Amino acid sequence: MKKLLPGLLAITAATGFSLWAYPHLPAQVATHFNLQGEPNGWSSRLMAVALVPVIGIFMAFMFTFLPRIDPKKANYAKFGTTWWTVANAALILLALVHVAVLGKAMGWAVDISRIVGLGVGGMFILIGNLMTRIRPNWFMGIRTPWTLSSDTVWRKTHRFGGVAFVIAGVCIAATGLLGSRWALYAAIGSAVAAGLGSVVYSYVVWKGEQRGSGEAREAGK
Repeated sequence: MKKLLPGLLAITAATGFSLWAYPHLPAQVATHFNLQGEPNGWSSRLMAVALVPVIGIFMAFMFTFLPRIDPKKANYAKFGTTWWTVANAALILLALVHVAVLGKAMGWAVDISRIVGLGVGGMFILIGNLMTRIRPNWFMGIRTPWTLSSDTVWRKTHRFGGVAFVIAGVCIAATGLLGSRWALYAAIGSAVAAGLGSVVYSYVVWKGEQRGSGEAREAGK
């Protein structure tokens, strides 16, 4: 758990903030927002303060537990720093959004859509920059039948995906600053394009590898 210390400190701080904020919150707290940052879902005060800390603890447990059951767990020694960096960043972002939601409920001048846009965009940029360091595993990265069947396909796909995720992250962060409806749709589109494009690319690379292997076998006959 020491490797998750930054993230756990963030969740602990968010939990402390929740305890402080609880008596100052309305009976119903807006906890879900539309693409314009307007509330469209509410929770009880207790649920609003307790849910995210519980989710954070569960996420910390899963980040610690999953490498132990991965059939490719030996590879974690090669990209462990990347795994824990992403894990800590995810927990810190979760804590930040939690504090922002409760702050808005108490009357703070908080733009939730902007915070989420910048936070998620930053996560995409971070993951994109770290993508080439991820080694084959079952829980992080672009895991398709084709990347998991070939180290070469995995490496090429993650090089492509790294660039795609950084571009998507910049778009998401920029639209977070703009805050318009169409800009946010563009952010969602760029995220989907980065993910789907990487999946398609992995198949294309795998297909090319299979074709090359077939031609090599024919030439060797």
